[in-house]
Amino acid sequence: MYWNQDLETMSPEALSALQLGRLRRTLFQAVESPHYSKVFAENGVKPDRIETIADVHRLPYTTKEDLRDQFPYGLLCVDQKEIIRLHSSSGTSGQATVVFHSRSDIENWADLVSRCMYMTGVRQDDVFQNLTGYGLFTGGLGFHYGGERLGTLTIPSGTGNTKRQILLMQQFGTTVIHLIPSYAMRLMQVMEDMGVNPRRDLKLRIAFLGAEPHSEEIRQRVERYFGVEAFNSYGLSEMNGPGVAFECPEKEGMHIWEDAFLVEIIDPDTLEPLPPGEEGELVLTTLSREAMPIIRYRTNDLTRILPGKCRCGRVHSRLDRIIGRTDDMLIIKGVNIFPVQVEQALMEIPEVGQNYLIILERVDEMDTMRLQVEMRADIFQEDMRHLKKLQNKITRELRNELLVTPKVELVQPNTLPRSQGKAVRVEDRRK
Repeated sequence: MYWNQDLETMSPEALSALQLGRLRRTLFQAVESPHYSKVFAENGVKPDRIETIADVHRLPYTTKEDLRDQFPYGLLCVDQKEIIRLHSSSGTSGQATVVFHSRSDIENWADLVSRCMYMTGVRQDDVFQNLTGYGLFTGGLGFHYGGERLGTLTIPSGTGNTKRQILLMQQFGTTVIHLIPSYAMRLMQVMEDMGVNPRRDLKLRIAFLGAEPHSEEIRQRVERYFGVEAFNSYGLSEMNGPGVAFECPEKEGMHIWEDAFLVEIIDPDTLEPLPPGEEGELVLTTLSREAMPIIRYRTNDLTRILPGKCRCGRVHSRLDRIIGRTDDMLIIKGVNIFPVQVEQALMEIPEVGQNYLIILERVDEMDTMRLQVEMRADIFQEDMRHLKKLQNKITRELRNELLVTPKVELVQPNTLPRSQGKAVRVEDRRK
């Protein structure tokens, strides 16, 4: 499925009716699992009593802790012989979570990703290079199947080996890439070291950025350097992975495919629903998942539904850029700070390089923030007076954005550690 005009531009009334039918079917499917059978009974939930979409607010939430507690098969709704794949979280912050897929689930997922790619302008004659991890991480296989469903030549290059990535782009005329924002920064550095000018030496025209919260400033850096249109992608393994929400060419929020997901924004403290335009926690319900439907999943991601209609003509709601996660929020001297705020301030400063690290420490029983910032190589050819002025400038910009004053340290390029997966932006040394 590349472009379904009837589905993507249907009337609000028709979309609501479609969602209601799929929600009811999902609830009847979910009750087949040990987890939801118990939870529905405890909360008096009867699928046949769901009469409107608004009735979703009567249903209990599902949390990551529920998925961990039910590991491995507690949310499975079909016989094990009907599942053909699983994806899992890393488990770095506790018991891993796992999601199972039937053959139908994989097909639907591929349709959603291909729909996203087509919306941005990818066509069958493009060459798509997928620079993200394969395996249990959903980003690699999710986009891979979407590219193949669309009919593009798909290069499963995976992560790392950056010089070979660039060589593949040159050899096969890659036009579309998918990568995480922090790796895009790394790619820039290596291209500069190799003397490769992507605007002159490559055929890139589209880049998909996802898996990490990133600022608008990062997107603009990517677009300027590579000469591409860069699109923000949102997904999470509990909801398949990529393909949940995606920017259209208007780049005014990410369309969330409401035929596949029921979307809510709630106050993370009171758990009450919030109207479009108000920022809160994103809650999602699968509407077309067969093997493992998930009801009212609290994603911990903070965003809002953008009010109004998109100029592209699609009726599906638009999510604003993810500003952070409820569990990623830092509290320094009583001020709430999200790492993406730090990035936003840094990337507006031309002298700043491609990487940074937030270090949290406890000094004299007080929580403090220290920030190590990689600078452009030529900056260190300046005298100490210039470096001090630049350090003060960065400190001032951060104070204006964060309302606290971090200690800023300027470091040489490629000084800070880099990971093959998602960037590690915060190091907590307070324990």
